[in-house]
Amino acid sequence: MAIVELNGRNGETMVHGGGVEAFRRLLSGAVVCRGEQGYDTARAVWNGMIDRRPAFIAYCANSQDVIEAVAFARMTGILTAVRSGGHNIAGASLCDGGLVIDLSRMNRVRVDPIARTARAEGGALLADLDAATQVHGLATTTGVNSDTGLVGLTLGGGIGRLGRKHGLSCDNMVSAEIVTADGQVLSASEHENADLFWGLRGGGGNFGIVTAITYRLHRLGPTVLAGSLVYEWKSVRDALRLYAEFSAAAPDALCADAALITMPDGSHGFAISAFYAGPMDDGERILRPLRQALTPVADRIGPISYVQLQKAGDASFPRGHRFYWKAQFLREITKAAADTLIDRFPSVPSPRSFFVFQQVGGAIGRVPRAATAYANRDAAYDTFPVSIWTDPAADVANMAWAREMYGALRPFAMEGVYVNNLGDEGDDRVKAAYGENYDRLVTLKRKYDPNNLFRLNQNVRP
Repeated sequence: MAIVELNGRNGETMVHGGGVEAFRRLLSGAVVCRGEQGYDTARAVWNGMIDRRPAFIAYCANSQDVIEAVAFARMTGILTAVRSGGHNIAGASLCDGGLVIDLSRMNRVRVDPIARTARAEGGALLADLDAATQVHGLATTTGVNSDTGLVGLTLGGGIGRLGRKHGLSCDNMVSAEIVTADGQVLSASEHENADLFWGLRGGGGNFGIVTAITYRLHRLGPTVLAGSLVYEWKSVRDALRLYAEFSAAAPDALCADAALITMPDGSHGFAISAFYAGPMDDGERILRPLRQALTPVADRIGPISYVQLQKAGDASFPRGHRFYWKAQFLREITKAAADTLIDRFPSVPSPRSFFVFQQVGGAIGRVPRAATAYANRDAAYDTFPVSIWTDPAADVANMAWAREMYGALRPFAMEGVYVNNLGDEGDDRVKAAYGENYDRLVTLKRKYDPNNLFRLNQNVRP
């Protein structure tokens, strides 16, 4: 067994080298310790604001490695984080002085085109699933940045372009394989460990380390109708009103997001991004009124491969930049809410930043609130200011702008919040993400992780 001591100088948990070497020998994967070659690369995550130094990072090659890593964490009591894609705004997949259990090398995806299912390992990214499923003309709901960790996205719900037609990522979960805090490997589905299956569909990483998920797939692609309409700032009030009215009446197969943006020339503008999950001719017909109602400065809607579409937003979220946001749900976009945002947006300090409306509803809203841990089924839009910058000296200004935009919209918003968009915002916001489902999650937490080994997340405290 490793020996653990508390270093009084900096408060970091340290594990004596002999214990680390014994742990290293148990793994088929690799362990990277502080001071070793590649450590700084290994500890980097997507959000450049996160600068933490774990004692070591365990790259797991398979489920047995995960079992060994969990046993090591349990025996030593070392602070433990779990990382898949590392695409979390709060940087929860990294810790100071502790252990990071990294699944990124477990990224295989296996598709059954007859059953229309795909089994993805715990380190698979959205891009891995999309590439594997589109070979067969199949897809399921995932997010909008291809380098996002698929399992982490799913455990928090999983909002994406196909959500309005087919439900959240977690609604398309058929089963999951999970290593719990006591080292057991459990399967969870509607017919096996059904209570755990309920909690995994939206309850985050609170109950263990999910090493694989099997998803339900749907016919789509390989070419779809999608793209954006861009409007000048002088037309922003008309464009935002058009978006609010058109999206509120849209069929389930249509997903329409929007954003207040800064144009390449430094002026401000408004963009509507549309995606149709159905026959091209139907999409053209449904989008025609939107495209003709108000003249844009650019109309970029047209046929595009679904794989390319899923990667299209990556450039807006460059890995290593500094990110901050605060999110909240809306049931509708009222004129007062729109005017409030339009009046305040031009104070944005970074040209990379924007304010986004991500459309939900449709099939998402037809799942009963208590059917899964994900509770905010009656929202129509997930809205948030996205601050993106590179200079640490600009941290205060960029975070202040995002908080101001969030606060200005607060009177118009719902109480709930999307757990995957939570930063380090406290227990009350975690409870807001789960609403009436929170107490049931606490009961599950007490059953599967009573000592809160898995606490570096949006934590449900046992």
